[in-house]
Amino acid sequence: MARKFLFFIAGIVGLILAAGIVWQFYGVELVRAAMVPSAAFTPLPARTAADYADSKLWLAKPGLKDDASSWRPKGLEAPAAEDKVATFFVHPTSYLNRATWNAPVADADANEMAMGLVQGQASVFRAQGSVWAPRYRQATFGSFLTQQTESEQALNAAYQDVSAAFDAFLANIPADKPIILAGHSQGTVHLLRLMQERVAGKPIAKRIVAAYLIGWPISITADVPALGLPVCSDTKKSSCILGWQSFAEPADTKSLDDVYEATPGFTGAARKGTPMVCTNPTGGKDQGGYLTLSLKAAPQTYFPTPVRAKCSASGYLVMPVAPDVGAAVLPGNNYHIYDYALFWRAIEQDAAARVAAFNAR
Repeated sequence: MARKFLFFIAGIVGLILAAGIVWQFYGVELVRAAMVPSAAFTPLPARTAADYADSKLWLAKPGLKDDASSWRPKGLEAPAAEDKVATFFVHPTSYLNRATWNAPVADADANEMAMGLVQGQASVFRAQGSVWAPRYRQATFGSFLTQQTESEQALNAAYQDVSAAFDAFLANIPADKPIILAGHSQGTVHLLRLMQERVAGKPIAKRIVAAYLIGWPISITADVPALGLPVCSDTKKSSCILGWQSFAEPADTKSLDDVYEATPGFTGAARKGTPMVCTNPTGGKDQGGYLTLSLKAAPQTYFPTPVRAKCSASGYLVMPVAPDVGAAVLPGNNYHIYDYALFWRAIEQDAAARVAAFNAR
């Protein structure tokens, strides 16, 4: 299943690498040479839920010292502590080294970036209860730029870690505890597979408050029917899927459109010509505030000014005017890295509304 997404991943990650003189003058082949591992794939020892009893394999969980999800913006009052849901969060790619196909557990740079990403992303769910964010042997950045067999092996290895961590998560929360699933980019890729294999058609589907599958194009007709939950239609709905990809005007989405239309969905049907999931986290209203996201474990800066956005006809979340959130904006006015940061407070409010809707059923 992972191979179905390789072209798609390459399209998105290729855009990240497209900025700057190197791309303009030397092209994608040089980038691949610099980022794709040349070593053979080394099979990883399989992990089980028992391995995730080790607190060192978590970036966030109850009782963890330096729990990354416990971060909160300065100047924003913390809500009353709640224990309504448990959130399972899978962070995006933070391993950029081409030395191996999967991130070593002790890689300091990857771990520091992952910590910063969990601070700026998973923290939106902390107001509703505990957050569990595993360290997993993620596929390296360069594995998304090739069709080599090793890239699929790396994705599969990363997913097996996520699946084992999910088992540990379930074993450590009450059997009737409501659950939020959330991720971004590579994290969302693994959650999509997890939903297909572990949620769709299973009793646990009834416990899912919402699935925040952010930073990844999802077809409403070719993907969603295989995931076990419908798309969220409004903030009064629960047990549903949310997703978006952030752009600013003028938005150039052609590269993503081309790859999206060339790949099949989880149902096996073609994505070409099908609508994408696009949830507006602001609800079309002026609410919330945004972060200037740091990609390292460092304080993020919060601004209370709401960011306006709307879903375009083609399924992208588009801002008429984007704030200055950082230097990692991609070509085409693609704000992929800031999918959470731009709408931090609005997502926190959205999660509260989903939980309220779930409990009111």
